[in-house]
Amino acid sequence: MNFLLRRHMNMLCPIRNGSFFRMTHASAAFFGKIVPFKLSDIGEGIAEVQVKEWHVKIGDKVSQFDNLCEVQSDKASVTITSRYDGVIKRLYYNVDDIAKVGLPLIDIELEGEGGETAISTSEKSTEKSPNLVQAQTSHKLSGSGKVLTTPAVRRIAMENKVDLVKVTPTGKDGRVLKEDVLRFLGHSEPELVKQEKAQPSQTIPQPKIIPGQDTIVPVRGYTRTMVKTMSEALKIPHFGYNDEINVNKLIDLRDSLKPHAKAKGIKLSYMPFFIKAASLALKQYPVINSSADEKFENIIYKASHNISLAMDTPGGLVVPNVKSVEQKNIWQIAQDLNRLQEMGKAQKLTREDLSGGTFSLSNIGVIGGTYASPVIFPPQVAIGAIGRFQRVPRFDEDADSDDEDKVYEANIVNVSWAADHRVIDGATIARFSNLFKEYIENPALMVADMS
Repeated sequence: MNFLLRRHMNMLCPIRNGSFFRMTHASAAFFGKIVPFKLSDIGEGIAEVQVKEWHVKIGDKVSQFDNLCEVQSDKASVTITSRYDGVIKRLYYNVDDIAKVGLPLIDIELEGEGGETAISTSEKSTEKSPNLVQAQTSHKLSGSGKVLTTPAVRRIAMENKVDLVKVTPTGKDGRVLKEDVLRFLGHSEPELVKQEKAQPSQTIPQPKIIPGQDTIVPVRGYTRTMVKTMSEALKIPHFGYNDEINVNKLIDLRDSLKPHAKAKGIKLSYMPFFIKAASLALKQYPVINSSADEKFENIIYKASHNISLAMDTPGGLVVPNVKSVEQKNIWQIAQDLNRLQEMGKAQKLTREDLSGGTFSLSNIGVIGGTYASPVIFPPQVAIGAIGRFQRVPRFDEDADSDDEDKVYEANIVNVSWAADHRVIDGATIARFSNLFKEYIENPALMVADMS
């Protein structure tokens, strides 16, 4: 009996209050124990988030990896998932409340053992926040020999019987992303995005204005980020440059490709062509795809063209980016753009979508206006704003003076550039704009220069 007791005691470890916990591969929990589920560190200095939606209520039974709530930081929307099996006993916040990182989000009454058994200690050492459902970025193995990825991606792989070792990773440090698994399965568009399309987009309710009374509205979500970003932008000496571009041939090209796009399930707008043209021009003028270090002592020429797109969403202005445009064709860019637009409408953009941009475009013309004065999105050094298409008369410069057909119908779009004059001089932005214009006015050249 004493031998059995000693053997049992060797499997326990004392903690400060004199109680013991079992030394297993992951922490164990016991039926009936109520534990606070704390909001994990989201990273990037984020200390608080806004609770956008609860997926559970008091009394609901949840399992590991079940969605608990949606939260919105000033950088991205994040889905919080459960680490435990159990019953929800308390919600600490209402919708629209601000939740603090490190403080309890809910209380869960645990059921059985293994409140965290699905999350190994080796995975915890490599994943900062295991309760966050978001893509992480190539194959790298954890200490346990597992492919590095998030619990949400593992769940998608498990449900579709995918061996993660066979999936080509594109994430940082060899991590497998959700998009990698979906691409392996042969989906032309992420399945989660397709599901979100079937749901109505979330909208932020407008404040109720009472006549004769001031209305106070807290600054939340993406707007908080833009306040900080635009305050930093004021420190940049902006240099502006404008031009107009004839898009007749681009319109013809897009019209010819639309049936093929429809067959592929892709919504083909003009933006993928503008994005690719910008990337091709950036190859010739890489300083425009650069940034300066914190003390402005070095200029960093970025290897990837992660082109940011200013988007008007229900949550405010947001600037996600299409990654590695220099490596993609028009179809791939259009697919990425479609996904970002759908995620933006649903306020589901991740930190991965919003971080790492190297150059920006704003398609202000979809709303209205011909010219704009865009504001640089730091730490980037340049931005372009594309106005609306206008059908106007133009003179054919190659026609004879007596030619009756020297006036023709042209579709014109104005483009406005802003550059950081500390890094980019006027001649460089002008030459960059001329090359961008040449690609748009002669899209066959753009196709020929694609690598």
